[in-house]
Amino acid sequence: MVLDFDGTLADSFGWFCGVLKGVADRYRFRRVEAVETDALRALGAREIMRRLGVPAWKLPFIARHMHGLAARDIATLRLFPGIDRMLADLCATGVPLALLSSNTEANVRQVLGSENSAYFTNFACGASVFGKARRLRGLLARQGIAPADALCIGDEIRDLEAARAVGCAFGAVAWGYTRADALAAAGSDFMFAHPRDIPPVLSRPAVR
Repeated sequence: MVLDFDGTLADSFGWFCGVLKGVADRYRFRRVEAVETDALRALGAREIMRRLGVPAWKLPFIARHMHGLAARDIATLRLFPGIDRMLADLCATGVPLALLSSNTEANVRQVLGSENSAYFTNFACGASVFGKARRLRGLLARQGIAPADALCIGDEIRDLEAARAVGCAFGAVAWGYTRADALAAAGSDFMFAHPRDIPPVLSRPAVR
């Protein structure tokens, strides 16, 4: 099983919204108005970028700056309630866990803590906004797991797109950045309303 971090394990959306205006001013793209937040949460990353006027060439610079802000504010970031128990239950099944994130490994490990970090056999961090498919393919190769036998869990349409590009099943969480109805409409194989709903799906055949 491959898990996303921000919006899936870590409750970082409020923090993200809090720093976004400053990032928009620094990199000269349109600020997000409060009244449009809900509508933007129904869109994929490419459409959000188009609406805000973010050119693709700026993405590496924006990502690097956001990583630095996250490191600065790391003490304020927390896991969603129920994630600790979910990870322990997943580990108890014996299924290997891997983590795929656009965030840095240092930030991820800091928020997870040493006990939760130890549940993961592989970390693939620092993926570009649209580079998750390549990282996912390499991650599965290191794990020795065929894409058809893997389940990816995430909270954004780009997570779903990466899983589809590689040939993995995808489970969407309802508590992250993208609205649950949008993730369902995009064709998620599983929808999870609470972290406790994830471990039981591993009893189904060919889901690892």
